[in-house]
Amino acid sequence: MKQKNAIKLFEQKQVRSHWDEDKEKWYFSIVDVVGILSDSIDPQAYWRKLKQRLKEEGNQTVTDCHALKMTAADGKMRQTDVADTEQLFRLIQSIPSPKAEPFKMWLAKTGSERIDEIEDPEIGIERLMETYLRKGYSKEWINQRLKSIDIRKELTDEWENRGVQKGQEFAILTDEITKAWSGFTTKEYKNFKDLKKENLRDNMTNIELVLNMLAEASTTEISRKKEPNTFTENKEIARKGGNVAKAARKQLEKTTGKTVVTKLNAKQLQNPKNELEE
Repeated sequence: MKQKNAIKLFEQKQVRSHWDEDKEKWYFSIVDVVGILSDSIDPQAYWRKLKQRLKEEGNQTVTDCHALKMTAADGKMRQTDVADTEQLFRLIQSIPSPKAEPFKMWLAKTGSERIDEIEDPEIGIERLMETYLRKGYSKEWINQRLKSIDIRKELTDEWENRGVQKGQEFAILTDEITKAWSGFTTKEYKNFKDLKKENLRDNMTNIELVLNMLAEASTTEISRKKEPNTFTENKEIARKGGNVAKAARKQLEKTTGKTVVTKLNAKQLQNPKNELEE
């Protein structure tokens, strides 16, 4: 289990955290969260009593929580009860606190939630564009990103029509497409860009976005033509769609002498010079 230490801040108060790279999850120190929400002078005692009460009530969340070594106040690594995001949301409901809702919002912003897109398209394109603008993206990039959402939706609709199941099967087919055109699975691509829970597409350059759109749009068109009946057939079509974009990538790289797939992430994308220098 690969882990990375981190300190998150909520209203200038520390929340010790661990990133599990294999599970792609943040784990948070429960006692730190309890201390913030309860304002208790002894968060450890508060958590012990709450934990005991929830166990007596048969609360499954407490049963599922486990411990990890985290840096204590004395600088030593000590076993600390931790919870992932989903577990924390449930535990927060057991702590009466005016900070509960603000903390839930903060928790979501840490990138711990499993979010495929930065916002649900149903909230409206205007709000989504404003979100990207506030993050410093150019309007040109945002237009590409919004188009990529439409293309992705067309593809997932097609998959659903072919009996592909959301979740793992969607993820497998997405990996097939991404691997075919970029040479990386989605997880490998994120690692290459030094991302954790951030959205991969939100950290692509314009060219990467265009090629990813070409791969997904091609997969949709091939699927409509071939009308696959099995998951194996869908995987083969996903590879073919990705290979269409791979051919375009290879031709572009040959013509420009530059590698298309880059380490650039969202922060670097805010400086247009980076795309030219890469």
